Amino acid sequence: MTMIKKKFTSIDDGINNMLDAAAYDYKSMGSTYRTSDEFREKFMVNVGQKYIKIGRKSDHNNKMGSVWGFVVNTDDDAKFKRGDLLMAAGFSKPARNAPRGNVLDGGFGIRWTGPLYL
Repeated sequence: MTMIKKKFTSIDDGINNMLDAAAYDYKSMGSTYRTSDEFREKFMVNVGQKYIKIGRKSDHNNKMGSVWGFVVNTDDDAKFKRGDLLMAAGFSKPARNAPRGNVLDGGFGIRWTGPLYL
């Protein structure tokens, strides 16, 4: 697990920092399948009104093949605040039980596999 400590005012900067930390965690795992740079390049970020979906490119095409997590992209959510990191409940929606961290506030752990379970 890699700890995210930095704080950001830009959600884009917070997401990029988190994805860099996930690539660092991948490198520390010692995988020989691909380098951490190749791992980092496979991330895709799709911005929506409520959520930013973060996924991994398929090895077969340039489309998102799996969802890695979601980041809340609104200040109008009744349960979460902007920047909260959520696990995926499926390809199209996040698990809305609890945030796994906040990309703007920092102070959370991340693994290369995605947001941590509770």
